[in-house]
Order: sequence, then structure tokens, then C-alpha cells
Amino acid sequence: MNILERLKPRPGLRVLVSGAASGIGAAIAEAFLEADANVYICDVDPSAIARAKEKNPKLHAGVADVGNRQQVDDVIEDARTRLGGLDVLVNNAGIAGPTGEVEAINPDEWDRTISTNLNSQYYFLRRAVPIQKETSDCASIVAMSSVAGRLGYAFRTPYAATKWAIVGLVKSLAIELGPANIRVNAILPGVVQGERMDRVIAARAASTGVTFDAMKDEYLRKISLRRMVTVDDIADMTLFLASPAGQHISGQAISVDGNVEHL
Repeated sequence: MNILERLKPRPGLRVLVSGAASGIGAAIAEAFLEADANVYICDVDPSAIARAKEKNPKLHAGVADVGNRQQVDDVIEDARTRLGGLDVLVNNAGIAGPTGEVEAINPDEWDRTISTNLNSQYYFLRRAVPIQKETSDCASIVAMSSVAGRLGYAFRTPYAATKWAIVGLVKSLAIELGPANIRVNAILPGVVQGERMDRVIAARAASTGVTFDAMKDEYLRKISLRRMVTVDDIADMTLFLASPAGQHISGQAISVDGNVEHL
């Protein structure tokens, strides 16, 4: 196998991506499709799922609130039936959560952030890992953390707490699942271009009393390369981790962020 072949995921991989009707998840799903994988996506928004399937008719898809354990169980079972097994799980689903001083954060918003960003990772893992053990000889798990999983993030404490927790989950699972030949890694995106990041910037600008443009400039000054990353940058790393070239990479928290120096 030459180097170009090693850099591509094996054709026919069975892949499940959560939170994948838009943004990073959609880019990951599309990249795997282009690599001749069989891809199942889920998302909480039925209309977004319908648009994704219209754009990519080869996609398998289901609707689920990832914070709901029963709905995740249903999606996993549907994915197993449609794909015939599972090689790659991409635990991508997550929300930005509230922005504000810790004493001002609504407890319900805190709970929702923990449920969506962290509990969902476990809900998928508890059902997906047994299927990978049973049906795959090249199993891989990629969990989406964040640069907020390696740096402190004032005014975004619930989000940062979940993203740090995901790194700990990944490093622990890599040890646990290594003997079963299942690799587990986390990707830590930085400031990602798109509507979601615009909303985050706007919320933080409002909470600190500055303009959107001033807050955006502040974000860029914290990045060594002085530019945001794209959803395709994250998708590229996900494919690499699922490829033969990544076969000995496990237990890692890999930043794709242009080197964010601080938050």
C-alpha cells in the first residue's frame, strides 16, 4: 500500500456521525461519503435531516435528541440495521451553551449543556462499542472536544467543563479499548468559521459590552496563525484518524486550531 492509499480510509467503512445535518458534522459526513464510506447521520432537526438527505441521497439518517438516552438507543439500532455493523463512531453532537458569569447562568441551561455535550457521548458509546467489537476489524472513535478542552474559557464555563471532560473520557477509553483494537481520539477545533461561531462571538461581545467586530478581532489576535479554521479542516483530520495512516494513533487530544494561545 503506497502513501496515498494509506492516507485514505478503507472503502466501505461503516460510519455513524452524530449532530451531522450541518456544520462540522455535515462536513465530516460528506468527506466520508467522498471516501466511499457508508454513512449514517443523526440530528435533532428533522428539516435539517431532510435537507441533508436531499443533498446526499446516499446518506442514511435518523432524528434524535442526543441528550435523550432512548432516542440514541433507537438511532444506534437503526444504524446497525442499515449499515450492517459499525467501524467508525464520530461523537460530534454538541451545543454552545450559555454565555455569562457563573452566578448568572440558568441551571436548566447548564443541565442542557452537560446533557447534550457530555452525556450524549456516553449514550452513543455504551451502544456503539459492543457493535464495533462484534463487527469491525478497524474500529475507531473520534470525539469532538474543543480548544476549550485545553484552555480556560471565562463566561463559557458549562461548555468548557464538557469539553475538558471529553478529553478525559477519550484518554481513559483509549486504555480500556486498546486491547480490543479500538482506537479512541479527540479532535479539538479552534475558532471555526461559520454561523455558530458568529453567534458565540456576538453573545460574548454582548456580555462584555463591546462590538461584534471588536470581539472578532480579539479572537483572531489569540490565534498564532491569525485566522479561523474551516469545517473541512476538521473533516480532514477525522478522515486521517480513520485511515491506515492513523492506525497507531490513540488516546490523543489533537488540536486543529491554528494554535490558539489563550481564550
